[in-house]
Amino acid sequence: MVTSTNTPWQPVKPEKLSKQFRRLGWLGFWTQVAMLAIPVLLLIYVLFLRSPESAPRIGIDLSNYLSYGSLLVMVFTTFWFFRYTRVGKRIADPELRPTRASVEGTLWVGLWASGLGIAFSMALLFSAAGRLLFVLLANPQTGLMVAPGPGGDPTQSLSAFDAISLTTLLAILAAELILLAFSVLLLFRTTRTSTADEAVEAA
Repeated sequence: MVTSTNTPWQPVKPEKLSKQFRRLGWLGFWTQVAMLAIPVLLLIYVLFLRSPESAPRIGIDLSNYLSYGSLLVMVFTTFWFFRYTRVGKRIADPELRPTRASVEGTLWVGLWASGLGIAFSMALLFSAAGRLLFVLLANPQTGLMVAPGPGGDPTQSLSAFDAISLTTLLAILAAELILLAFSVLLLFRTTRTSTADEAVEAA
């Protein structure tokens, strides 16, 4: 039997489901806040604290993973996981409880947003790794220029900042994979609860 999207939703264990939404929502929210703080701090360093005499950098730097698209996705997923905590509170209240279709739709939006963030991170990570390979191949195998002085070619050098940027990209990708897993788990819990509820009604 097909259930109407406007039919009041009566999950089998609303308190347990509500707690899972709030717990994973807050965990995902603070994970994103921590990951979002890293590129923002590095952006402040590049814009305001780095020496103006430093040669311009190309490649594994903030111009890659601090792209506007990647940052917007991170901001959106941070907000969306905060929304999960609000949905969890509403699930526990029979008067404010959303419909099953509404909850599942919210989770699917979170899944697509996390997937888009992963795609951004992977593209930026491949770009950073490609630039690293280019620098290694372009330099003599007997030595590598590190942090060139005035007049040096920044495209042919590496620095500790490159390693920091690459590590940050890996950390952000790992965080987005964790967030994707959270959304999948919540969707599984929601659909399983709904299936059990329908079975009880059919009996």
